[in-house]
Amino acid sequence: MTPPFRRTARGPALAALALAAALAVAPGAAADESNTPPAGSSPVCAFYDGDGLTTFGEQGERVSQVQCMLANRRYLPWEAVDSVFGARTLAAVQRFQADHPPLVPDGLVGPRTWSALWHA
Repeated sequence: MTPPFRRTARGPALAALALAAALAVAPGAAADESNTPPAGSSPVCAFYDGDGLTTFGEQGERVSQVQCMLANRRYLPWEAVDSVFGARTLAAVQRFQADHPPLVPDGLVGPRTWSALWHA
């Protein structure tokens, strides 16, 4: 039985690809080592447990999960964890993908990127 929170989605993948092309990401762009969780917060990510395609322009629990894991890995500032897959999240996903070959830095969070996020 699949938990009710594990869903797949068909997002605006074409828009994400277009924006990804517009936002060039330097391969090997390192994580920000100074990024730490705000005082009194918990860096535990418990929004979504799945691998559904998550793309630019989406909102919700899958996006929160991606953002939380990126913030934990210092690719996204904690204040950017807002459940909205915008330009900052896209750039962070692309930096993460560039740092984790053989991922392609396309900004699309599919099964391979989810796996890399879970296991990084």
